[in-house]
Order: sequence, then C-alpha cells, then structure tokens
Amino acid sequence: MDRFVNAILKHRKTVVIVFLAIAAVCVVLQMFVGIDYDLVDYLPKEAQSTKALAIMNQEFAQSMPNASVMVKDVTLMQAKETKRSLAAIPGVTQVLWLDDVFDIALPLETGDADTIRGFYRDGDALFSVTIAKGMEKPACAAILVLIGADGALTGEAPDLVSVQNATVAEVLKAAAILVPIFLLILILSTTSWIEPLLFLAAIGISILINMGTSVFLGRISFMTNSVSPILQLACSLDYAIFLLHSFSDNRKKYPDVAEAMRHAVRESMSTIAASAATTLFGFLALVFMKFGIGSDLGVNLAKGIVLSFISVMVFLPALTLLLYRLVDRTRHRELMPSFQNVDRVLSRIAVPMVLLVALLVVPSFLGQRQTSFTYGNSIASANTRNERDSRAIEAVFGKSTVVALLVPRGEVMKERDLSRDVGQLEHVTAVVSYAEQVGTALPPEFLDEGIVDRFYSANHARIIVYTDTPQEGDVAFRTVESIQAAARVYYGDAALSVGPSASLLDMKNVVKTDNTMVNAVAVVAIFLVLLLTFRSLLLPLFLLLTIETAIWINLSIPYFTGSPINFIGFLVISTVQLGATVDYAILLTTRYRVHRSRMPKREAMHAALGENFRSILVSGATLAAAGFTLFATSSNPAISGLGLLLGRGTLLSVLMVTCFLPGLLILFDKAIRRTTYKADFFGPAKAGLPMAKAGIPLEEEHED
Repeated sequence: MDRFVNAILKHRKTVVIVFLAIAAVCVVLQMFVGIDYDLVDYLPKEAQSTKALAIMNQEFAQSMPNASVMVKDVTLMQAKETKRSLAAIPGVTQVLWLDDVFDIALPLETGDADTIRGFYRDGDALFSVTIAKGMEKPACAAILVLIGADGALTGEAPDLVSVQNATVAEVLKAAAILVPIFLLILILSTTSWIEPLLFLAAIGISILINMGTSVFLGRISFMTNSVSPILQLACSLDYAIFLLHSFSDNRKKYPDVAEAMRHAVRESMSTIAASAATTLFGFLALVFMKFGIGSDLGVNLAKGIVLSFISVMVFLPALTLLLYRLVDRTRHRELMPSFQNVDRVLSRIAVPMVLLVALLVVPSFLGQRQTSFTYGNSIASANTRNERDSRAIEAVFGKSTVVALLVPRGEVMKERDLSRDVGQLEHVTAVVSYAEQVGTALPPEFLDEGIVDRFYSANHARIIVYTDTPQEGDVAFRTVESIQAAARVYYGDAALSVGPSASLLDMKNVVKTDNTMVNAVAVVAIFLVLLLTFRSLLLPLFLLLTIETAIWINLSIPYFTGSPINFIGFLVISTVQLGATVDYAILLTTRYRVHRSRMPKREAMHAALGENFRSILVSGATLAAAGFTLFATSSNPAISGLGLLLGRGTLLSVLMVTCFLPGLLILFDKAIRRTTYKADFFGPAKAGLPMAKAGIPLEEEHED
C-alpha cells in the first residue's frame, strides 16, 4: 500500500495527465455507443413474445404493425389512395386497412359493423402501419407531413421517436439542474471554494470513462444512458468527501502535505472500500434479473462504482496535491452548522421511532407486495403531439391494439377455425388471416406472391388480431391470454403471440420472479459484507432492517395511495436504495462502535451522531436531489418513476438511519455486545472500577 501511494504522489503530474487523456479518449468513444430505446429487446430469450418476434423478423418480410394513422374527412377511394401513399414512404413495409378485411366495392351495410368501425368511421380512416426497425424517425416524420395537422399518428414507432427526442434533451436538462445543486451542497459542507470542484472533477472523470468504455458492451439501453451518470455521481461523491476530509484532518498532524495525503489515503481506504463494496454488490444484484434492462443497468453502474473508487484513490490525491495551495487560498468559514448536539433532539424520538416502525413494518411489507405496475414506455406528457394524437384517435375509434398469432403452416382449416374462434372473443374487433380473407379452397400457389407473403412464411402462418383494448392493463392482458388460450387449443405450445400487449404481458410475468431473486441476492451479498465488516451477527441484521424498512415504506406508498408505478423503477429501486444508502448506516454504526469502546452507550451515540450527522445529511441530500431531478425533468415514465422512488427512498433512509437505528442500537446494546466478536464495549471494569464497588453483577461486567 505504501509503495502504491508513494508512486501516485511522486508521479502526480503524470497520473493527472493520464487520467485526463483517458477521459478525452472516452468522450470520443461515447459517441459510438449505441443506444437501444426498445424495452422489448430486453425480454428474456425464452419469453414467448421474444420467440415470436424472432420468427417474424427471420421469416416474414413485414413485421408487426407498430403505428396507427388516422386521416379525417376522406371517402373510401381517397382513403385507399392515402393507403398507397403511406406504403410508398421509405421505411414503411406494410399498411393494413379496411380493404384488407372487406370488399369496399360493396355497400358498407353488408359488412360486420364492428369490423368496419375499426377502420372507417364517420368519414375518418384508420390505418395500421408497419415501420421497419431503425427507420422510425424518418418514416414518422414523412407520415406527419403526409397527413398534415388534422391527421393523427400514434403507436410504438412514434412513441420510440418521442423517447429518442426527449432523452438527450432531458439528460442535459437534469445535468444543468443537478451540478449547481451539488455545488451548493458541497460549498455549504466544506471550507474552501475550490474543494467542491475537486470532488466533481474526480467523479466527473470516472463518469466520462464509464460512459466511453460502454462502447465495448455494444449497445446500452436509454435507461442506462439517462440514469447511470447521475446515479454514479450521487452514489460515489461520498468517496471523494471521505478522502479530502481525512486529508484535512491529517494536515493538522503532519506539516508536509504529501505525508498528510499518504496517511489520508491509508486511513480512508478501508472506509471507502467498504462503502463502495455495498453499493457495488447492490448494483451487481441487478445482473440476476431475467429482464435484460437490469443486467444492462447493473453492469454499467457497477463499472461506474469501480471507476469512481479508482479515480478517488488515484486521481484525486494527485490532483489535490497539485492544487492544494489554491485550495488553501480560497478558504472560507464553515457555512453549515456542526450538528454536534443533534442527538439532544434525535434522542427524544429514538424510542418512539422504534415503536412506530414496529407498527409500520408489517403493513409496509405487505403493501409493497400489492403495488400495481405500469409496463409501457410511452412519453406521458400531455403536451406532446403523440399524446394529443392518441386522444384524437381514441375519441373516434376508441382504444385499439394489435396482436399477431404465429402458428405452424400447413393446415388452412385449422387456421380458419382458430380465426373464427378468436373473432368471437370479447374485445376482438377484427381478425386478418389467409383463411378469413382468401378462404380455404384456393391454394396459396395460385395467388400473387405479395398477398401470400402477408400471411405465410416457409414454416409459419400469421394471423393478425385487432382488439379494442389499450396496450396494457387487466383488460388488455386478459384479452391476450384469451387469444393465447384459443390458439393453444389447436396448436398447443407451438402457437406464439407478439405485439405490444403480448410483450407487456411477458414483462409482467418476468417481474414476478425478478423482484424476489434480485432482492434476495442483494440482501445476502450486503449481509456478508456487513458481517465481515463488523464481525457481528446482530449488527448486519439491524442495518439491513433499517434500510429494508425504508424501502418497504417507500414502495408501499403507491399501493396505499392507489398510484401505479412503472415496473422498472420498482425492480431497480430496491437494490439501488439498499446499496446506496446502507453506507449511512455503516458510517454511523462504525463511529458508534469506536466511541462505545471508551464511553457508555448513550454518550457514544451522542458523539457518533454529532460527528456523522452532517456527512449523512450531505450524502442523502445529493442522492435525493438526483432522484427528484430525474422525476422532475424526465417525461419517460420509467425514468421519472425511478427518480421519484429514489428521491423519496433516500429521505426515508436518512430518517431511518438517524432516528430509528440509534434507538435500535441503544435498546439492544447488551445483545449486540454478546453477538459481536471482540466487541470491547466500555464498562466499569474497563473504566478501572472494581465490579463489587460498582454494584454491578458479573454478567453485566461490560454494561454502562
């Protein structure tokens, strides 16, 4: 360790130059990182909709309809001409309309009323459009030009374009808000105008390197691209604060700044490593999610924590020694209270807080298990054209979505019977299949290849089902399950379904197992870290109970308020909040044990809170600010939902650590001593008083 630290300090200029050069290269590399905006791509390979989508992409020229286009005030012939114009747009591979399910040369009264109203109503025409993957942006722009201001465009493809357009602008907006907030918090908590810039420089360098090295992962999700830099900054800023505070303390002991930094690195290494380890394992737990977004986010966040740790332990000492004179010249008085006597206030609520938590813990645990979720990824803002167009189409045609069934090819009679059975299901408005549109008597070989390719590949037949449901929700999911059940009657497990509702249903089913698995992995991993850190059986349990209770309360609020939350936020927040805020509990408990070795329990807690309340407050404020900023700036429900849960969860964790944990440690002081290896707690014998004179029984030798 000494040789390592000496090398860093001796070659400080080289270290800084190397880090700056790597960061500059990574800024360039970041431009080549692919961003994936489609959550469907992260469903597990064994999900039935993933299998169906793979088959459709491999065997069919046209994929699923992913956009709905409404044109107002047109005749049937004008609508047919619009269909031709839509089909001619680059990137549009298929357009389905009324003439695909009904001969529009016949009077409309002779057709099925529900089917006709699904495509043409009161002079307005609704087209189902398929846009090729990767062509969403130019194709949607061309469609909007074609249909004009009176037309409407909605669906997965335009939603994807909205997410793409919004994400970059919103990330920059969040950064523009957060950096000044972080600077203000750091200025208030330090005594130099330059120190906050050192903190941000150390973590900022690691963020740039993290973002650039993602190029070696291929593509990352829009969620990771938006959230990872902000979470990395908020979660690892503490590391820089710990190091520079230790450096400041050691400068009072050692006049030589290099010697002071050498001791600061050695002393803070274990604390920062323990803090980074809990956060790291919390993030790595996300890798165990079947839903790939967890692995994508977990790997990038874990990589970011490791890079932040390296930057703080290598780059920051070198940079600080180069700039320490500037830091000294920009000293200012302390702007934040010391909080040395904060325990006088908190001690009054410690025991009542324990009782209150005891009352809340069971309802909160049960409530968070009943929380309702949303699964879609569309922009929720009412000010977007997507949302206005969606309401316009819904006002005329009602809710609508498309499900495609893929079944083995070869038995047209089965396809006909299945199409009729599905067509009779509740909420199904139309069924488009070869058997229904062409019939069973005419072999495909006698038809135009373009017509056949719409329904058949070499191995599969495709049946398009239109429903009057939204893309998600109980009604939508029950309808998809009914369609799947009807298909299984004829084809068993060989029948597959794909479409927005089918994919979201698979996401819902994946969530059930992911949440339990990820939480279990995170809790076990962090418990082991705490066990090794404190060498105690009870302390890890108490620390986990403190943060887990905050998590349960946080996640139960949507249930008790009747507000569904996006499932990604629910899956991610448990591990993020646990990994990021258990550090507060570690910090307080570590200092409590140090003081407990030389003073009674209440005095030890008074000293521990006085020393660490400000650090916990500053760390919690930065993480909460990051969460609430994501919530306020993002129009994407997954990101804004995660932001709200993170901001609220951090505040709850701070409250639990400063108000609940102290009471827990004091109430169970004797049990903690007995279950901790070499506890070395203060007591009469340690104070040099004879036990008999002190009037204390032998078994309470070490109690105050």
